[in-house]
Amino acid sequence: MNNRNLSNKVRVIHRYLGFFLAGIMFVYALSGITLTFRDKDYFKKPIVVEKTIEKGLENLPNIKGASNVEYNSETGGLSYTQMQPPKILGALEKMHKATSSTPLYFLNVFFGISLLFFVFSAYWMFLPQTDVFKKAIYYTVAGIVLTFIMILV
Repeated sequence: MNNRNLSNKVRVIHRYLGFFLAGIMFVYALSGITLTFRDKDYFKKPIVVEKTIEKGLENLPNIKGASNVEYNSETGGLSYTQMQPPKILGALEKMHKATSSTPLYFLNVFFGISLLFFVFSAYWMFLPQTDVFKKAIYYTVAGIVLTFIMILV
């Protein structure tokens, strides 16, 4: 396979994989934006949680984000209010934060590998000796530098 055939093949894969991933990117973008504000209650609503735990506890378990905690030591009844996102948004956030112990991690790994493919295949769109390619390299370096500046600040 010569360089021209390889370039055309990479372009075709880039194009159709991009169309396929457009929906996934849309969902990840929305969930990522909402996750940025997870320390605020913008997208959350108060949910009253009621459960029964061990009776007669002197120290209650620490429940992250709980307020209005009420405990009945005789019955073990525990009630508290917790801010939670709506069900669909919670599912999107769960997908976005999936770990290797959940089945959703396959989607995250596939998506990450696909994004890496886009990073490298984008350079097959233009010939290396063109001005557009050279500008693309400058923009890439600028993006990397900006990211490191933001991380370190």
